[in-house]
Amino acid sequence: MFLTHDVASVDGQDAATLIRDLADACRNAGLQLWIDLAVGRADAGGPLAAQLPGCWIEHRRDALDPREILSTKEVAAAFGDGEACRRLIPFWQDQLLEWQDLGISGVRCHAAQAVSLEIWRQILAPARQADPRFQAWAWMPGAPRQERIAAGGVFDFVPSSVAWWGGREPWLIEEYNAVAPSAGLIGCPEDPFSARRPAMSAVSPTRNRQRALMDAALLADGWLMPMGYEFGMEVPFLHAEAEDFGEASRGGTDLQEAVIEANRALASIPAGPGGSMRALELGQDLDIILRSHASARQLVLLNQDLVSAVAPDVALATARLGVEPVEDASLELPPAEGRVISLKDRLAVTAAAPATLDDSGRLESQRIAIEAVSPVVDDGRFPVKRSVGDLVEVTADIFSDGHEVLAAELLWQAGDETAWSRAPMRFVVNDRWHGHFPLLRMGRHRFAVEAWWSEFGTFRRDLVKKRDAGLDIALEVREGRLILETFIGTAAPEDRAVIEDHLRRLGASQSEDASVLLAEPLDAAMTRADPKPHATGADMTFPVEADREAAAFSSWYELFPRSITDTPARHGTFRDVIGRLPAVKAMGFDVLYFPPIHPIGKTNRKGRNNTLTPSSTDPGSPYAIGSGDGGHDAIHPELGSREDFRALVRQAADHGLEIALDFAIQCSPDHPWLTQHPGWFQWRPDGSMRYAENPPKKYQDIVNVDFYAGDAVPELWVALRDVVQGWVDEGVRIFRVDNPHTKPFPFWEWLIADIRSRDPGVLFLAEAFTRPKVMYRLGKVGFSQSYTYFTWRNTKAELTAYLTELNQAPASDVFRPHFFVNTPDINPAFLHQSGRPGFLIRAALAATLSGLWGVYSGFELCESAAIPGKEEYLDSEKYEIRPRDWQAPGNIIAEITRLNLIRRSHRALQSHLGLTFYNAFNDNILYFGKRAPGRGEIILVAVNLDPFNAHSAAVEVPLWEFGLADDAAVEVEDLMRGHRFSWHGKTQTIHLDPSDTPFSIWRLSAPESASL
Repeated sequence: MFLTHDVASVDGQDAATLIRDLADACRNAGLQLWIDLAVGRADAGGPLAAQLPGCWIEHRRDALDPREILSTKEVAAAFGDGEACRRLIPFWQDQLLEWQDLGISGVRCHAAQAVSLEIWRQILAPARQADPRFQAWAWMPGAPRQERIAAGGVFDFVPSSVAWWGGREPWLIEEYNAVAPSAGLIGCPEDPFSARRPAMSAVSPTRNRQRALMDAALLADGWLMPMGYEFGMEVPFLHAEAEDFGEASRGGTDLQEAVIEANRALASIPAGPGGSMRALELGQDLDIILRSHASARQLVLLNQDLVSAVAPDVALATARLGVEPVEDASLELPPAEGRVISLKDRLAVTAAAPATLDDSGRLESQRIAIEAVSPVVDDGRFPVKRSVGDLVEVTADIFSDGHEVLAAELLWQAGDETAWSRAPMRFVVNDRWHGHFPLLRMGRHRFAVEAWWSEFGTFRRDLVKKRDAGLDIALEVREGRLILETFIGTAAPEDRAVIEDHLRRLGASQSEDASVLLAEPLDAAMTRADPKPHATGADMTFPVEADREAAAFSSWYELFPRSITDTPARHGTFRDVIGRLPAVKAMGFDVLYFPPIHPIGKTNRKGRNNTLTPSSTDPGSPYAIGSGDGGHDAIHPELGSREDFRALVRQAADHGLEIALDFAIQCSPDHPWLTQHPGWFQWRPDGSMRYAENPPKKYQDIVNVDFYAGDAVPELWVALRDVVQGWVDEGVRIFRVDNPHTKPFPFWEWLIADIRSRDPGVLFLAEAFTRPKVMYRLGKVGFSQSYTYFTWRNTKAELTAYLTELNQAPASDVFRPHFFVNTPDINPAFLHQSGRPGFLIRAALAATLSGLWGVYSGFELCESAAIPGKEEYLDSEKYEIRPRDWQAPGNIIAEITRLNLIRRSHRALQSHLGLTFYNAFNDNILYFGKRAPGRGEIILVAVNLDPFNAHSAAVEVPLWEFGLADDAAVEVEDLMRGHRFSWHGKTQTIHLDPSDTPFSIWRLSAPESASL
């Protein structure tokens, strides 16, 4: 009821009586009654317009919009006129209160964008004061996203665009995540004021409607179904009469059960704003979407196929998120169906304490050889790094002397399991065999390859040869009978029955006996029953570490908490950082990392720009750890209390951020350990201690512990372990380790294994700018990820060579590269003079080449002032408090935000692996593609490496990756700008101007006819 003619009556009936009766009927049925509120229009000839003379102006439409209220002649509310506004607002306030007294619970506010938000706020305020549960929905379909976000400041709900979604694109998820923090979204399977949604498939129009209603119900915070939709009513809602509904209800379409199921599923999703969605899979047939709200998480499954059922692997889809279904989620999802599955934290593997691996040298003494097993690191001395949710692809060379037929199985188990899971391996070529297994839990796993001579397989092969040669096979039949009789003893009951049945059938003739012995059912039973008397390899196991997703995919933001202030004279605090959390999360970062937060010593304290003569107000370097206020387990007093830190960790988690801390094993001369544990240090003959150096850098305010000093083992090692465990107990599960390559490998291997034996989700980032093999060794001993040489790789040749190395074993199995674009210690030379284009170039490279990237605050503001001749910042924040204008002109916040959004939306960009460099015939343009396993899309990236000049290049579109001819066409989406177009043919020309955007990111979709 729009009531734009007369608010007092509806088709001759008293409106108040009608509304009261409807509200009573709804209440008795367990429903709320909402009505339409149209304050911006009136029938020019109706009582409403006459009731408020002087409050209306002529209404002009530039174009007919079927969603607007239709009238033969309308006038528009003159809200722009002060006097009219002073009469209109109280009128609607009183009218709304009257309707509220009659029993309505909410209103849908039509043409919401045509009236200012402040006026809406005033109109709705009295009703909300009377009943805080009273709600309002801003009806503004098609309005720009920013307008809907703004409307969330006044309205409880705004429309979702789900009615126009095709089921395969990430934009709907992006819309929800942008709008949901400010308002709930209500979806419609079709626009209720437009022509009915056409069937998108001639196979099943009903299923097309069902798919649309499932999308609308499960991908919003509520949904609106136009009357008759459940019966396929074709008359548009706005023009429908009672007889139209009756006729439709007697037709062949009935979606009532689907509506009930959709409402039941939606009821399991927490209500209210603040939710978020993440697309785990937007495929040809199946959509898998994670919905999160506070601590609750649900998995939404939508089968977009109108013909075929799908059987989603829910366990594998959720494993990489560290969750699992609350109940058994093995299901087959019928066509056009949707499901909501509640999730809980998945139990991580409880690993035993580190143990020495067995000697595998006895492999050489076996007649069956199992060699070149992959993936393996140093013959199994260290674990291969993978992520939860990965399929571990295993290959091995398996052969033996002689000519016997071989069989092989892949065995795997989690570290806290005793039973092995098994799967047959497949012969590929040239004695190479292949198999795979899934990682469903976080923590340490192991696998083995077992091989044996297949006695029955050898017999079958030879029998076929002799039979086909026409030889007498009577003796072979007798031998076959003996093998069957032997295998019966190890066969399971169902296989024993098969073998006994085939034994009974022997003896008719050689031809028939051969057919019996070569029957496929018998072969399958005999394979399972094989006693494997010479099986080998099961005792040669290889470790795999299944890390949580953040080990391979996360975006880091580094800041100094003390600089989160408005003046250098006031030291920032943890409470100040809490206020910065929304902005960090809005840029799309997952991890907020702090340099050391511990008390800072005063002896040899550094002043501004690393001077040795500080003023009394200089705060010192946070890396000079320790004072009378404590050491590595304490908090610098000016940052706040321990409870302040705990509040920060909690608030960060609420924003979807993890806190990472710096673990720097170094001490100020004032550190309590120097007096409490002098045996942990190496003293010089004169009683002094050498300060730390990293030539040409000198750190006069720092001294180092000695890991092998007289009292250091095990006391120092245990103390450092306890420091880390103490912060883990405070909720910190990520540590950036300062210069780990200057500390013993055995220490790190022991400490990391010890910490992760209690919580496998604790991650360690190595800040090790050293030799490649040393960096890789740190990955082997347990570091989850590492800083890299990316900082100094700027040319096309340098980047291509370095990323190619990282994508190949052994690096790819042990080393996860973290591409920080800058750090407090490193102001890259490339950025000194390249301006905003240079920062965009490095951001695009880091964000797309690796699943791990990070920025140190100020990068988004393009800060680059350097000490002349050095890769160090002028006025370095390491030695002073640096407040910033976070919205300074020229910032690249929008571009960073978009890059992080694209990374989260596309699996291919969530790892440094799966990278291929393609031809771009210009050395200034780096051109590459990334593809996630099993995905029917390629993400292409082109970056102009010259920040000063525009460049063009002919590039090769990798049509061959889809099995397409060189003259074929492929659909392309520009992910930075949102454009869609087609590329026809393998060769295209691109142009990248650094004054605009020096890079492009495209998504290539595989045509349905492509061979993937």
